[in-house]
Amino acid sequence: MSNFEYLLSPINTIKGVGKKTLSSFNKKKIFTIFDLLWHLPISRIETAEDTEINDLQVGKNYNIKVIPIKYNFPRVRNLPNKVVCEKNGVKLDCIFFNSYEGYIKKLLPLNEEIIIHGKANNFRNKFQFVNPTTKKTNNLNIVNEDSKYSLSDGLTLNKYNQVINSVLQNLPELEEWLPKQVSCLFDNITWKECIIKIHKEEITKIKDTKYFRRLVFDEIFANFLLSSDIRSKIKKIKKKNKILDFKYQDKLISSLKFKLTTDQITSLKNINKDMESKQKMFRLLQGDVGSGKTIVSVIAALNAIKAGYQVVIMAPTEILAIQHYNFILENFNTFCNPEILTGKTEYKKRKNILNGLFNNKIDILIGTHSLFQEKITYFNLGLIIIDEQHKFGVNQRKKLSDKGGKDCDVLVMSATPIPRTMMMTIYGDMDISLIKSKPKNRKPIKTYSKNETKINEVINFIKIEISKKNQVFWVCPLIKESKKIDHQSATEKYKYLSKIFKDRVDIVHGSMGKEEKDKVLNKFNDRKIDILVSTTVIEVGIDFPNANIIVIENSNKYGLSQLHQLRGRVGRGNKESSCILMFKAGLSENARKRITILKNTNDGFKIAEEDLKIRGYGDILGFKQSGLKKYNLADPIQHKDLFDIAEKEIKKIEKNNIKMNNFNKLIKLYDKVAVINETI
Repeated sequence: MSNFEYLLSPINTIKGVGKKTLSSFNKKKIFTIFDLLWHLPISRIETAEDTEINDLQVGKNYNIKVIPIKYNFPRVRNLPNKVVCEKNGVKLDCIFFNSYEGYIKKLLPLNEEIIIHGKANNFRNKFQFVNPTTKKTNNLNIVNEDSKYSLSDGLTLNKYNQVINSVLQNLPELEEWLPKQVSCLFDNITWKECIIKIHKEEITKIKDTKYFRRLVFDEIFANFLLSSDIRSKIKKIKKKNKILDFKYQDKLISSLKFKLTTDQITSLKNINKDMESKQKMFRLLQGDVGSGKTIVSVIAALNAIKAGYQVVIMAPTEILAIQHYNFILENFNTFCNPEILTGKTEYKKRKNILNGLFNNKIDILIGTHSLFQEKITYFNLGLIIIDEQHKFGVNQRKKLSDKGGKDCDVLVMSATPIPRTMMMTIYGDMDISLIKSKPKNRKPIKTYSKNETKINEVINFIKIEISKKNQVFWVCPLIKESKKIDHQSATEKYKYLSKIFKDRVDIVHGSMGKEEKDKVLNKFNDRKIDILVSTTVIEVGIDFPNANIIVIENSNKYGLSQLHQLRGRVGRGNKESSCILMFKAGLSENARKRITILKNTNDGFKIAEEDLKIRGYGDILGFKQSGLKKYNLADPIQHKDLFDIAEKEIKKIEKNNIKMNNFNKLIKLYDKVAVINETI
C-alpha cells in the first residue's frame, strides 16, 4: 500500500474500529482515514494535572487517578448509577446516566487504579464526575489535553481521540503536490506537519499560522483544480463551428434605438468567438440588474439563426419568458420566427410548435427551465440561452449542455453579482463575460430610507409620482400577519393603500395561482393600476419600464443582495427612479450598514462584496447551488490572499498546459473526484 492509499483506506482498517464504531463514524460521513483527519476538532480540552480530590475546582476539567471501591446500581427506574472512587483516603462519586451495569463495571473495575476524565461538580458537599471517560494507567503519564470533536451516537470523546491518535502516529510522509513557488510561501512545511498540528493545538490559536493557512490553501486549490479540469474537458468536446455574418450583425445593431456599451460589445465579441470556434461554448454572461444582458444574448441568438441554427431561450418564470418573447417579437420579428411554449399553451398550438421546430419553421423557442423536461425534437439546435442561471449547479449545467447535442453552444446569464473571490468557486467551470457598465440612458436610482412612522410623507410622494403617470411597486415580506415575526403583511398593506388610492391598487403574492398572478401583472403592465403591492415574487427578472418607484417595507429584514435585486425592478426606462427603504425603530448595526451601503452605491458588484463581509459566503446566492462542497476551513474574506494565489496558479497551469494528472491525488483526497465523475 502506498502512502497516499493509506489515507484513502477505509476507517475500519484502524485498530479498535469495529462494526459499532464504524457505523457511528459513517453517520458522520467519515468513511476513510482522510475523512477522519478532515473532521477537525471543535476545540482543545485543557485539563489540569493529576490533583488531590480536596483540591478540585468545580467546573474545571481534570484527569485524575482513582481506585473504584463500590458500585451502587439502584433498582428504581430513572435513578442514575453510581461508582464510589477513592484517592488517598478521600472519596468522590462517578455518576452515570443511561449506562448499563456491565458497561460501567468494564469501565471502572473495582480495586484497579484508573484515570478518569471529566468536569468536577459538587453535590451535597461531595465531589462528583458525571459520565466521565476513563483510561487505564499502565504506569504511563497522564495525557493533559484532548481534542474535542463533534460526536454522533455511539462515539465517545475518549474513543474518538484514541482513533485519531492511532492515525496520527502512523501518518506517512506524502509526496508534495504544491508547486515549489507556492510551497515556499508556507516555509515548505508538509501537509503531514500541518494536519498533526491542527489536531493537537487549540484551533483558535493557530488560525493565523502557516500550518492552518497551508491547509486552507490546499482546500481552495483542490476546488479550483476541479473547476479547471471540468472546463478543460468541456473544451475538448468538438463541435461544428458556426459561420457568422458580421454585416448582418451590424444591420441588427444599427436597427436598435440605443448604442451598445463597451462591455456589451466586448461580451458579444467573446460569444461570437466561441460560436465560431470548434470548441463547445460554455460561457456565463454576468451583469448587474439593468446592465443590458438580454440584448446581447438576443443578438447572439440571431447570429446563430442566420448561421442556420435554432435557438432555445429558457427563463426562470413564465412571466419572464413572455417578456422575452414580446421583446423579440416587437424588435426583431423581421429577423426571426419566434415562438413561446409554456404550461398554458393549448394542445393544438403545442403540437404545431413541436412540428415547426422539427421542420425548421420555428428558429427561436422561448420557455421556462422546464423545456428540457419536454420531449422536443429540433431540426438543428445550435444555441441554448439560460436566463437567471444561479438555479443551476455544476452538474445541472453540464447535463443541459449534453442535452443540446454535440454542436450546441451554451450561454447562461445571471443578474446576481458574485464577489470576485467566489467567482472561481461557483463559475470556475465556465468562461465568463462581465457587463459592469449600464446603458447611457439609464439614470441612477436614488435610494432613501424612511422610518415607518413617516409613512404619510411616502404616501404624499407617491401621489405626486402617480400624477406624473408613473407606477409604484410596494414590497412586503409576508402574506399574512405573524405574531412571531413583526413584519407588515402584503394583504394588510393592500387594504391600507386601497382606502387611499381606491381601485388603482392590486396585489400579487406567492400563494396566488399563475393565472391570477399573471392577470394582475398584465393589469400593471397595461397601466390599469398604479400601485402593485407584492411579496418578493417580483425580485427576479420582471421588467416594467414605466414603474419607477419601489417602496420596500421592513427593509432591515432583507439581505443586501436581495434588496439590490428588488431595487433593480425600477430604473429600467429613461425616467428618474426612486427606491424607498422603510424600517422600524431600533435598527441593528448590520441592518444600518445594509441601508447605508444601498444609499451610497448602485454598483451590484460592490454590494456583493459588502454582502459577503456581512453575511459570510455560505449564504451568498449561487454557492449553495454550485455543486461544490462548502469549504471546511477556507473563508473568502479572511483568506482572500490565498484565493488570489490559487487563481493565479490555476491560470499558470492552464496557460502552460500542465497535466492535471500531477494533481489527481490532491483532488481525490479532498473528495472532489465524485463531482468530476458526475459531471464528465
